[in-house]
Amino acid sequence: MELTGKQRAFLRSLANPLDTTLYVGKDGITANTLKEAYDLLQARELVKCAVQQNAPLGAREACEELCAKTGASPVQVIGRRFTVFRRNDKEPKIQLP
Repeated sequence: MELTGKQRAFLRSLANPLDTTLYVGKDGITANTLKEAYDLLQARELVKCAVQQNAPLGAREACEELCAKTGASPVQVIGRRFTVFRRNDKEPKIQLP
């Protein structure tokens, strides 16, 4: 799903107060990381993630890989943190403008 600039700005405003719930560690994006990301996206739709200091990936690379493997859309990447969004088709929680 491709997001427009207005939708991305709306999602960024929603993501600002969120706590980081998914961490990419020294092993990079593993099967467990993907399962956790999938579950979080299913439950919340908008997930804030962080890449730890010793991770082999940068935040942008981790965001692209995670989005490709989970079907999510990137919202923003700042420093070591990034935010992704994927709509839950059965029970949508966030209504995009």
